[in-house]
Amino acid sequence: MASQYRDQADAPTVYIILGHAREGDIGTPEAAIPVNILLRAADEDSAVRLALEALKGQGFAEASLDQIGVILEEPDDPTFEQAYEDALAGEVAVIAYRA
Repeated sequence: MASQYRDQADAPTVYIILGHAREGDIGTPEAAIPVNILLRAADEDSAVRLALEALKGQGFAEASLDQIGVILEEPDDPTFEQAYEDALAGEVAVIAYRA
């Protein structure tokens, strides 16, 4: 899908946010799990807000977002391929690394 864009200037901005999130109710002892969130947004502030809303919608009670960046090209890693496509389609893709 990304190949439809003639050059990088035409491609939408896809952010990746790295962090940790905790399931369950606030104050319960569940351990935080690593998460990656891929999404399109107008700017970093909007990306963070959308990421937190998506985590809440998936049942996470708390989150610590550690790093934000922009994905400059379609990923080769199978873990991120579908998430990237979902982000291009306007979805917020959450990858949770549960043990």
